[in-house]
Amino acid sequence: MSERKYIILTPEGKEIIPSRENLDSFNENFQVLVKKEALREELIGGYPEIINYLNRFGFEWESYSDYGHMRMNPYAALIFDLVAEYSRQVVRSLNLPLLEIKGTAFFNLDLKPVKEHAELYGGRLYLMETDRGKFVLRYAACHQQFAMIKDWIISYKDLPFAAFEIADSYRLEQSGEVELCFRLRRFFMPDLHVFVRNENEAKVWLINVHHKIMEEMEKLNRSYELLINVVSPNEYNRYKSFLIEIAKDVGKPVLVSIYPSSELNYYWTINIEYIIIDKLKRPKEIGTVQIDIGNAERFKITYVDENGEKHYPVILHSAVIGGLERYIYTLFDTALQLEKPTLPTWVSPVQVRLIPVTEQCLRYCIDVSNEIEKYGFRVDIDDTKRSLSRKIVDAEREWIPYIVVIGEREVAKRMLNVRIRRKNIQKNMAVNELIELLENEVDGYPRKPRYFPKLLSKRPGFIYY
Repeated sequence: MSERKYIILTPEGKEIIPSRENLDSFNENFQVLVKKEALREELIGGYPEIINYLNRFGFEWESYSDYGHMRMNPYAALIFDLVAEYSRQVVRSLNLPLLEIKGTAFFNLDLKPVKEHAELYGGRLYLMETDRGKFVLRYAACHQQFAMIKDWIISYKDLPFAAFEIADSYRLEQSGEVELCFRLRRFFMPDLHVFVRNENEAKVWLINVHHKIMEEMEKLNRSYELLINVVSPNEYNRYKSFLIEIAKDVGKPVLVSIYPSSELNYYWTINIEYIIIDKLKRPKEIGTVQIDIGNAERFKITYVDENGEKHYPVILHSAVIGGLERYIYTLFDTALQLEKPTLPTWVSPVQVRLIPVTEQCLRYCIDVSNEIEKYGFRVDIDDTKRSLSRKIVDAEREWIPYIVVIGEREVAKRMLNVRIRRKNIQKNMAVNELIELLENEVDGYPRKPRYFPKLLSKRPGFIYY
């Protein structure tokens, strides 16, 4: 079987065959992508220090399970649930009729649509047998959504609409390639499927979803490089003007991977991978969107048009912010590239740490914490019997955005002495001023309470100290 062909496609429509000699004119991150994907070069890499920080916040391998299965301590569990809720907010903001569903991860391989769809994933199938037969664990939400939607009565008036599920997904990745919070055998995909009447509508909605994917990464002050997979040379010729439109939209070249013509019954035509280049200069796929022209027929999903005739809809597949664990990986990778590593305040497990200088200041700390909590923010109190300097160091190691030291002077003046991590400054302010800062930073993002006691003295040692 022949190999894929790679083309660098510029916003002007110029096609460039990638080579080591013609990369210098492109941005550094795009060069990394081309070297890895098209030229198959080994990248330098190195020890991923991000693992140390993921561990510190409670993301760990579960030694009692299979390779590639994680467990999450309270900080990690809270981050995960915040990101899950945020993924819902993002898809709702697309202004599509949205139907969220839930379902199973086990699908019967004796059924033709399941078998045909599964065969495209080859050796990465996670299989199991029961007394009912051989089953595949889903590798995304496709199986459940399609198996459910085939039973719906859909009119052309209902289109477009979207289905959404945060789906526990399973891929039998090679044990030596699993990577904490990135390449996993069990992961969670906030899977969005948009159902439209035809390919022209699919292109319109792909651009809408594409803009949302790019916007979400820009919120982190990062940008994506695009790898666009095309299922065959014929489809490349058919989609070329559309791919140029995408390159124009991002304002820079994209890398196109053209699959050779194949007898495999691929369900998609184009599949866009949105890739960051991480701190170790490695390409990491995060977001994705693809046009699916095959699964509606495979699963017998139809809609009725104006004349009462049945048709198969075209389906967009997308994970707008990426798999939940991969988005979390991006948050930590972004933090580690800052002068002062910091997670966004909305996703920081502890948003405010209050540190009483003496036991006599504890009562005021409790009053302050109660006031801040009224607004849905996460605040805790370091009431442990350790030195003030040790408490501050540990709060810094947890990347807490606001560290508040409260001594007798603060109690007397009913004020706060606040260390603002992101700005690396210290400032005196009233409680309402701190609440205003938090409101501005967290506006538009989900809020959740702590998953752990307010007083550090009441916690088991689930974090580093």
